[in-house]
Amino acid sequence: MANETSTHDERLRDLEAEAFRTGRTLAEHSEQLATIREQQRTAFGNIDSLADAIGAPGDQTITQRLDGITQRLDTIERVLFALARAQGIDPDATA
Repeated sequence: MANETSTHDERLRDLEAEAFRTGRTLAEHSEQLATIREQQRTAFGNIDSLADAIGAPGDQTITQRLDGITQRLDTIERVLFALARAQGIDPDATA
């Protein structure tokens, strides 16, 4: 019985130590994620600053510009597909 209690206590200590190590690891990863997020904010701010330097202040950010370009390309693609279909060409089959 004493041996079972000792084994149980050792196992409990091992589990507590493992839980502590896991908690410490999670805290370290959380700090790293916070650092990465801050670096991303700084990088995006730098990109926007560069875009402002290239364009006129108050213009759209580079992200907004890229979104606008993507939307225009999507519109152009739809028009081209419609034209192809109107001429009897299946654009999905040619891709």
